[in-house]
Amino acid sequence: MAETTTTTTTTTAIRASDEYAARLAEFSDHYADIQRRRANLDAEEARLLARSAAYADAFADVTVPAIFPPAERQALSRRSTCAALAMATRTPERTVQRATNDAELLVNEAPAVLASLEAGRISARHAQTITDQLCDVPTAGRAVFLAEVLPVAEQSTNAYLRKRARVLRERLHPESITARATRSEADRRVEFEPAADGMAWVHLFPTAPIAQGIVERVEAAAAESRKAGDTRTCAQLQADALAALALTGTTPEDVMSSPVLPHPIEVQEHIKPTVQITVPALTMAGVSDAPGMLDGYGPIDPETAARIAVNAPSFTRILVQPETGAVLSVGRNRYRVPADLQRAVRLRDGTCRAPGCGRRARACDLDHSVAWEDGGTTDVGNLACLCRHHHRMKHLPGWNLDHGPGGVLEWTTPDGKHHRTKPDPAPF
Repeated sequence: MAETTTTTTTTTAIRASDEYAARLAEFSDHYADIQRRRANLDAEEARLLARSAAYADAFADVTVPAIFPPAERQALSRRSTCAALAMATRTPERTVQRATNDAELLVNEAPAVLASLEAGRISARHAQTITDQLCDVPTAGRAVFLAEVLPVAEQSTNAYLRKRARVLRERLHPESITARATRSEADRRVEFEPAADGMAWVHLFPTAPIAQGIVERVEAAAAESRKAGDTRTCAQLQADALAALALTGTTPEDVMSSPVLPHPIEVQEHIKPTVQITVPALTMAGVSDAPGMLDGYGPIDPETAARIAVNAPSFTRILVQPETGAVLSVGRNRYRVPADLQRAVRLRDGTCRAPGCGRRARACDLDHSVAWEDGGTTDVGNLACLCRHHHRMKHLPGWNLDHGPGGVLEWTTPDGKHHRTKPDPAPF
């Protein structure tokens, strides 16, 4: 009896296992097929972007006025083409520009990689890793690099490929790492990335020794603060140490008065750059929990907004009526106060008014939608914020901009498509 039971259980287990294996095979085969089709579409996209760049170059003298130098005409023609593609797909222009540059490299310099992508043997991520390394491999070594790296890509994960490709690139590169490091140093920069719930990332891209030095300094400051009894986590203390260093210029090891790091609330009082913050009038009075709006970021909690508006004189304080969103006051504590009309247009627009462009209004030109020489007026109904790039592009053949009531802009791109942008509604 026990033997029969055992046999039955085993048979059932085998049957269940077979069914599971068959279903799993169905899932994995379908998933792999989706990935192959996606790779094929990525290859098709690369060919299209490379063709669009070639057409932009070929027709640069026709589409861009001759007042621009030849090299600039080609660059403007390319940017105009990328802008039209970006607007048609609601994609950031820079994303299209980068994808076009990568596509040209893939199509023109790495046809075997493109063919592998088209056949679904590698993914777009694998192809991107190869082109990222290929662009810095001298022409003489590219054939060898591609011949060695492609088989790795077809048999490994992208993470492993990235490691192998870096090593191979280093081995094939005839230029010393010292010379390349000197050139790469020119790319150092800081980038700002908004996050959720009143937070944001600040990305610093320095040389490796400076990055290591910064990390060691904030770790040491955090450790000292912990020894002194601070209950914040190590991660919080390191973030607060770097913020204190950047905004106040000191850390506890500098002043030697106390090893305890200042709290972010104390550090905020040292903010010096000119920043625009919009605060509802009732929030300022402490009777509303409506959020403030930090220019270039978005909503922040009312307590922080009110504290900054009161304590940080370098901020332009903008009070708005909470029911209607009407501007009540914009403050006069900036060194250089813009004209009322400029301020009204920048407040209305918030960013560049080209579709998909997020450049802040304060860094944009104020453009007459109908040119002054064509009878355009200098008023809020004929002015819009355009970044320098889109301001110039607007005047290229095939581009048109109509300014409607309420600040609504109707754009027409050279391919005949129409795009509309509206001012952001009042935030409260």
